[in-house]
Amino acid sequence: MANDAAALVQKFWNFCNVLRDDGVSYGDYVEQLTYLLFLKMADEQKQTFPDRPSLIPRSLDWESLRRLDGDDLETHYRHILTTLGKEAGLLGLIFRKSQNKIQHPAKLKRLLSLIDQEMWSALNADVKSDLYEGLLEKNAQDVKGGAGQYFTPRELIRAMVTVMRPEPGMTVCDPACGTGGFFIAVHDYIARNPNLDRKQKQFLKDYTFWGWEIVDAAARLCAMNLYLHGIGGHLEVTDSLARDPGDRFAMVLTNPPFGKKSSITIVNGEGRLERDTITYERQDFWATTSNKQLNFLQHVKTLLKIHGRAAIVVPDNVLFEGGAGETIRRKLLAAYDVHTLLRLPTGIFYSQGVKANVLFFDRKPASEKPWTEKLWIYDFRTNQHFTLKTNTLSYADLEDFIKCYNPENRHQRQETDRFRAFPYEELIQRDKASLDIFWLKDESLEDLENLPEPEVLAREIADNLQAALEMFSSIYEELEKG
Repeated sequence: MANDAAALVQKFWNFCNVLRDDGVSYGDYVEQLTYLLFLKMADEQKQTFPDRPSLIPRSLDWESLRRLDGDDLETHYRHILTTLGKEAGLLGLIFRKSQNKIQHPAKLKRLLSLIDQEMWSALNADVKSDLYEGLLEKNAQDVKGGAGQYFTPRELIRAMVTVMRPEPGMTVCDPACGTGGFFIAVHDYIARNPNLDRKQKQFLKDYTFWGWEIVDAAARLCAMNLYLHGIGGHLEVTDSLARDPGDRFAMVLTNPPFGKKSSITIVNGEGRLERDTITYERQDFWATTSNKQLNFLQHVKTLLKIHGRAAIVVPDNVLFEGGAGETIRRKLLAAYDVHTLLRLPTGIFYSQGVKANVLFFDRKPASEKPWTEKLWIYDFRTNQHFTLKTNTLSYADLEDFIKCYNPENRHQRQETDRFRAFPYEELIQRDKASLDIFWLKDESLEDLENLPEPEVLAREIADNLQAALEMFSSIYEELEKG
């Protein structure tokens, strides 16, 4: 199955290289594939089940498109995109604000022919979903287009889901769902359970997943990704930070977009407003800040049910930044059980210059006693060298973390060289309650004969410079505020 999907990915990606000559970006190409694949599969469904009402009106369907050529083809395609984008539900979400980016009718016709060669309904669901995931990963590699920020490494997602152990009947939320990677991994994890009854399968398909995404293009790719996996759920195109959704969830898994600068300040009623900024009011937040990452951390803590569990990817500045950052960390350590931190290596994200971590915490009932007893930190960064081409991250690389996490019973853990526990009292006594903690020696500083490859060194230098710039920017902003 994997080989079939890989062959299809390569087949379609080869044609993308042809379209690049016309200025069609990787992201634009994947979008056009999304529209056309959906039309083709709806057509196949209509042929297989002629008695069922068709998703697509006859005048806008695949057949109405494939019989045309030249300017008539281009004109009708634009008409289809515009009209379907006004529909409700999944149809409107996938075609929302859609535009034709393939301006050469002959090349559009060639793409139609490529898609028409396959009977997509006959393909194994895994092949179809692996194809689309493969195309999304290819798209994420387009660093210039910035597509990487919507794509979390699937090996990391799988490891996070493995230790979180989602269960049938749980509601799972991602307030920055991108292309839906966490939803797919959770679905696959739960679906492997051989004892699921009919009710649990229905809940998994239609009611488990709740996602928000602010970028239309990413939301479209997420909707199509879920559709190809046979998954429903609630997906909304909006800024999830703008309001409290009211709902609370058993699990939150998310990797908010990188970059802490934002034109939006979220106010909790106590902070001082900055001039010339857009503001959202969130009384359920602990601190007023324009730092997008800190606001997502505050948002995630509000989304959990009592005893709900969260895993969120955060950049280093969330661990050490003062002001609002310190306020949020101190309150989170006291009101929630902040039990695990995974320090991630550089070179694993498509978005460059990222030093990231995964923070795991559980919501607990109100209590005068702090809920965090120990924060266990796994240092997967020191002396680890990854690149996107020559030394890519694999699931096997994360297996030691999974073992140390001990998902069967995380209250029975043992320290190792890379895994150490830090008690609450020590954490809150650190300067600004910083969680930016290391203890391993960097061997590359001592062993000059065994330095990493030049590409790795160059990437690490760039990442360190980017992190330093972020820190200096943070300090400058604090000084500006007085």
